Amino acid sequence: MKKRLALVWLILTACLAPAAVKAAPIAIDGGQIEGSQIGALRVFKGIPYAAAPTGPLRWRPPQPAPAWRGVRKANSFSPACPQLGSYPPDAPTEPTSEDCLALNVWAPAMNGAGKLPVMVWIHGGSLMNGSGSVPQYAGEQLAARGVIVVTINYRLGVLGFLAHPQLNKESRYGVSGNYGLLDQIAALKWVKRNIAAFGGDPDQVTIFGQSSGSFSASILASTPLARGLFRRAIGESGAVFEPVELDPRFTPNGAAEIGVGFANKAGAKSVADLRKMPVATLLKQRFNPQFNIDGHVIPASPHDAYEAGKQNDVDLLVGTNASEGSFFFDPASVTVGNFDSVLGRTYPSLLLKAVGAKPGNTDADARRAAVATDTDIRFRWGMWAWARHALNSGKSRVFFYRFSGAPAYRPGHPYFGLGPTHGAEMPYVFGYLDKGAADWTSQDQALASTIQQYWTNFAKSGDPNGPGLPRWPRFDNRRTMVMELGQEVRAAPLTDDARLKRIDRVYAVARFVNKYLYFLIAAAAVLFILVVAMAVRFLLRLKARLPA
Repeated sequence: MKKRLALVWLILTACLAPAAVKAAPIAIDGGQIEGSQIGALRVFKGIPYAAAPTGPLRWRPPQPAPAWRGVRKANSFSPACPQLGSYPPDAPTEPTSEDCLALNVWAPAMNGAGKLPVMVWIHGGSLMNGSGSVPQYAGEQLAARGVIVVTINYRLGVLGFLAHPQLNKESRYGVSGNYGLLDQIAALKWVKRNIAAFGGDPDQVTIFGQSSGSFSASILASTPLARGLFRRAIGESGAVFEPVELDPRFTPNGAAEIGVGFANKAGAKSVADLRKMPVATLLKQRFNPQFNIDGHVIPASPHDAYEAGKQNDVDLLVGTNASEGSFFFDPASVTVGNFDSVLGRTYPSLLLKAVGAKPGNTDADARRAAVATDTDIRFRWGMWAWARHALNSGKSRVFFYRFSGAPAYRPGHPYFGLGPTHGAEMPYVFGYLDKGAADWTSQDQALASTIQQYWTNFAKSGDPNGPGLPRWPRFDNRRTMVMELGQEVRAAPLTDDARLKRIDRVYAVARFVNKYLYFLIAAAAVLFILVVAMAVRFLLRLKARLPA
């Protein structure tokens, strides 16, 4: 009977859903495009914002997309960029191609209401996987609240972030890597030039992203290459404020050296050889390079840019989920006995000791402590640091949240039993409560509606507050109020921040030592010489006093 009722419901839903019709063509800088109109919403898919980065354009900055004649159909997604794995973990498999630099637009039908604010989604996936066409990122529910939603693809993994000495020589700036970030900037420039044709306001753009999409947002907020391309940023669980500049992997020379190792392993004698290799051969190496602080795309780390007041001073809405860490290891496997070794796979033991990571007395205590420690080091500190930097060196508004919703995912789902883990907020943000994944409740529906209204209000005015919503106070250094988004939606003081402050002190010491390392070494050498000289002088005086 339940199956029959479900079938009837699907048939009724399909019959009652607005039919898609052709939307009137619009002109953009490459030519005319034709999307679909579904009720009061227009959807345009697979719009190229840059040329296919293939052949000689592989590992080069994005180039303008070729123009076309006639009206181009924009009713199907482009392939996703080549990648390892998938993200979110329940995302369906998509076709991939290097010809993937495209974006998608959800826009309310023209109604004479004037220019609409724009929200540009940067997907997560460790800069290794994901796409703008994942069903969970469909923009119709956000767009129904009076904004235009844009989702983008950008180059990933080895195709998006490979650095190499030969690529440095090809570049007019003498650097390489960061092509995926350049793609994101190119997409934002496309939005700046073209979004008015969809009814959008190019001066009211909000970038929003999750995980590495939020990492990207923190970098875009600190690079002059993105200045003026967006006015606000929403960061969900990801910011680059730890001292990455101390890790060789994130330096130009270190990244290029790693790139040479990759080329050798792939059997390539030159970048020219790499450009001839099939994508599958490149991916087979399981190589996932990251961004590097190259002095051009990233002139300085986000921490240093904000410290110097050189960031793009934009309004911020940032936060984390209550149990991020449960996504990255199996909490059930943690015991008092293996607590240090489990966390030690990711973090240096010195850091764990410095931040006071302790397992407690029972295995249950150890599990909770492991998740909390990983959550704080991996995500919560970074978002807290981003918010505080923005307060200290900027004039824009800052809002902070803590997501504690716990969707009832079914057994077998990747998020089953993980609670408010990494990425658990995304179905609420987009209103994509997939009935096949979880037993969603009316409370989930209400929370999704509340979050979407907060997000779109922020995109419209830089303030998430609005009629009918619990008051969300601004974050400041004195009260540090955060918005709890869960069973209750309420403002509360930031709690359990002792570890955040310890992490902050550890990173500050690391930066200080690195900055003054040569001075400290020189001072130690001078001190050693002085001690030796004094000792020699003392011995000579002592010898002179001794009888012959």
